[in-house]
Parts: sequence; structure tokens; C-alpha cells
Amino acid sequence: MKESVMEEPALPPAHGEEEHLSLALANSAIAIPGGHTVDLLGTPAQVNHWLTERGLAPVDAGMREMCATQLRSLREQIRSLFAARAAGLPALPAAVTAINDTMTRVPTAPLLQWDEKNGPYRATPHPTTEIVDHALATLAADAADLLTSPAAERLTACGSTPCNRYLLRHGRRHWCSTRCGDRARAARAYARRTQLGAD
Repeated sequence: MKESVMEEPALPPAHGEEEHLSLALANSAIAIPGGHTVDLLGTPAQVNHWLTERGLAPVDAGMREMCATQLRSLREQIRSLFAARAAGLPALPAAVTAINDTMTRVPTAPLLQWDEKNGPYRATPHPTTEIVDHALATLAADAADLLTSPAAERLTACGSTPCNRYLLRHGRRHWCSTRCGDRARAARAYARRTQLGAD
């Protein structure tokens, strides 16, 4: 059974995360050696912090567990789509539906409002209850944009076991961080030494 640990590993963003928030979301549950996972969205407070750092929610949004669950669920759908795209496999229809439903849950245009004092005007409603829906829609739209862009050709899973992060390949690099690259090279060197010793 995988154990979940709370402390955040000192990993830099994977290549592409800064341009694509959906990639950062997909990488917010990090597998680390020893069968452990660090979940950056493990608690409502962590979800609030993660969204605030990315400009998707105010500091005082007051996330609840239901909101955290919605974001973690979207993360799994996006990870499913990224895995399918990186492996060249068909996407699960449920994941595609989840992304589309999330994108269409919120209005994309300012709605007509009517104030008795000022008359008609247009504004996008942002009550606290809709902060999460807007954040989810933004992340889902970013995932759809990434998956349909030329950059999708470079989408890949980190090539270092047990890492589960995704990145946009940069040159020949298939690792999300220097740490993962070093671990993969060390594993290859160990395998060569072991193979030579067996011959």
C-alpha cells in the first residue's frame, strides 16, 4: 500500500509546467522512492495555497474538502488524458467528458446583470462558491489547449522510476528534473555493472 506523505519535495517545476497549469496540476501528486506519494492537494488548505500561487483563487477563498476532492478528481482525469496522449493510445471517454463538462460548467462571457439603481450591465459573477468552478474550468481548458497544440507531441512521462510526473520534452531530455535524470543514469550504470558481473 502506498503511503501518502505531506511534506513537499524540493523539486523544480517540470519543463512545461510554467506555461501549462494543467501540467502542474497533473504533477501535484508526486511518487517518490520507497513507495511514498507527496500530494500537494492533500488538504483543503493545500488546495487553497496551490490555487492562490497560480492566481486561480484569493488567499482567503476558504476551500472545503468538497472543493479539494473536485480538484483531485480533475487531476486524475487530466493525468489519464496525458498518459493516453504520451503513449499514443485512445483516451478514456469518461476523461474527455469530464474535461468538457468542467469547461462548460461556468459562463465564458460576462452575463447580463440588472441593477435597479444603475440599470443593465454585464459582469461575470464570482461568488465564493464559483471560485473553484472557475479554477477547474481554467485548468480543464488549459489541458484541452495543451492536448490539441503542437506541444502535445512533446508530452511525455518522466523516464525515471518511480517518478510519475509529466513534462514537455526539451531536446532529448525525458526527465522532469536533474534529480530524476541522475537517478535514471545511476540505475542504468548499476544495470550495466551488474550485467558485466554476470557475464
